[in-house]
Amino acid sequence: MSLSLFERRLRIAPDKPGVYIMKDVRGNVLYVGKASVLSNRLRTYFGSPSSLPRKIQRMLSHLDDFECIVTDSEAEALILENTLIKRHKPRYNARLKDDKTYPYLKIDLSEEFPRVYITRRVANDGARYFGPFATAGSVRQTMDLVKRLFPYRSCTKAITGKDPRPCLEFFINRCVAPCTGHATKEDYAKVIQQLILFMEGDTEAVTQDLQQNMEKAAESLEFERAAVLRDRMRSVQRVAEEQRIKVDANPISDMDVIALAHGENETWVEVFFIRHNKLIGRDHFFMEGTQDDTPGLVLGQFIKQFYQSASAIPPRILLQHPLEEEELIREWLQDLRGGAVRLVLPQRGQHKKLIDMVAANATQGLAHHRVKWLDNVNVIQAAMAELQEELSLPTDLRRMECYDISHIQGTNTVGSMVVFEDGKPKPSQYRRFKVKSVEGVDDYESIREVLRRRFKRMAGVRAKQQANGGEAQQADDSWGVFPDLVLIDGGKGQLSAALEVFLELGLDNVPLASLAKENEWLYVPHTPEPIVLSRTSQALYLVQRIRDEAHRFAITYHRNLRSKSSLRSPLDLVTGIGPKRKRMLIRRFGSVNGIKQASVDEIASVPGITRSLAMLLKRSL
Repeated sequence: MSLSLFERRLRIAPDKPGVYIMKDVRGNVLYVGKASVLSNRLRTYFGSPSSLPRKIQRMLSHLDDFECIVTDSEAEALILENTLIKRHKPRYNARLKDDKTYPYLKIDLSEEFPRVYITRRVANDGARYFGPFATAGSVRQTMDLVKRLFPYRSCTKAITGKDPRPCLEFFINRCVAPCTGHATKEDYAKVIQQLILFMEGDTEAVTQDLQQNMEKAAESLEFERAAVLRDRMRSVQRVAEEQRIKVDANPISDMDVIALAHGENETWVEVFFIRHNKLIGRDHFFMEGTQDDTPGLVLGQFIKQFYQSASAIPPRILLQHPLEEEELIREWLQDLRGGAVRLVLPQRGQHKKLIDMVAANATQGLAHHRVKWLDNVNVIQAAMAELQEELSLPTDLRRMECYDISHIQGTNTVGSMVVFEDGKPKPSQYRRFKVKSVEGVDDYESIREVLRRRFKRMAGVRAKQQANGGEAQQADDSWGVFPDLVLIDGGKGQLSAALEVFLELGLDNVPLASLAKENEWLYVPHTPEPIVLSRTSQALYLVQRIRDEAHRFAITYHRNLRSKSSLRSPLDLVTGIGPKRKRMLIRRFGSVNGIKQASVDEIASVPGITRSLAMLLKRSL
């Protein structure tokens, strides 16, 4: 769409609340947003691009069309935005990963003898739903726990009470056997009610009920049944003690606690569910498409997408970061809950400790997720085989090297080289480069310098190996290893710069590729079209992990250099002023400002400082 057509479309954009949908030339949805005034919001996208987040700038480079949907209120626009994000999964929206339908625990109270089972659909049918859970594994763990504590039936047979004998679950105290008449409808209803109270976190009511039933059984001389109830009560008390968490004495003891750990393009969100001051459950979720998004934006998107289908909303939600559009989200949550909801950002006390604990769990969870993936040999081998096929590489991928450049406005420019062997990082062979020949911002020339230095070093080590009959010096051994793939963090420009170095050095047999962050596309030499890996591809996940590790290693080195340079004194930049002379000058004049204000003669009177050096120092300062 031409710029003039965009301008004409903007003139007639509605001055009402609603949702806008950005599309590319193929009609694919790039981004979904909402606004209280659509015309005002849309104009912000077509003003100065420098004021927009980088992710939105990249989205606009692919924009071909947009459309608007008017709603009656901003709250309705928020609901519609969530629905469209779930339906289209736009690349540039932060969204729940693999967000199809999350599993719930369902207790159908309309049944005469209710069962407990997993469902992925929540309906207004009078049943009790608990969830959502992140995975089927999470909900099955919960089912295993409640099945050990509460002997509800797990069979699907019609209950008549006339079966000749119960199944094995009755004899191991996992079912009260209503099928044989061992438990009446009222007895079974008590078990289900205790289970519901437990899932709500009210374990005191459960233990009190079990104790009363135990005492009644003992009074009726049903000692075997009393012993079973006693053991069940102790089990519930033990679980309750494990769940107990110190919150405070506030009457609002039901809350969810949400914190996150930010990765490169995905975010781990950790949720603790606290009911009656007890931690009744915890779960984690992945948000994808979060690159360049602020933590507050990601947290807000998670809350909107998570609670839209949640079975229950507590009166208080503790948050790690302040939300964008906090008031609107609070009002929307209150409408869903039918009561007040507080969004709290703790700054001190027990709630702050609780948020810190959840945040630590999120950070640990993200780290474990990466390590777990890297430790899965079968997955890594499949990823390497897929990558080899996609890149048409002549040999197996054993050693991969990835390079990244880091700087701030051209200062303290550094390069990193990370090595993955057999799909796993090899930190002992990581290398760092301080870029020496580049002034200002020039990523292309920086990558040229880094690659030139690395591969000239390789040639030198190989020459030594040949001179020594194939034996390499141990210190230089890793420099002489030939990579099966060189991966550059960047797009076509960085790839062309790397290719120039390889041609210059005569390295025409080193496989080369670059990974562009914009769309996570792979580029290879002499092929204008990118290689587009599936979003669920293990090969894509592998190259993203390598690229992220190179970026982390470069950023760490850059921060160290920046911190050292910020501690340097202007005296360190003057030729001829070493540590001893610097100490003498500071001792005489007290500070650099004192030296600036002193005359040349006064500086020259300091022992070890000649007049010519004093004049040079004055000019430098």
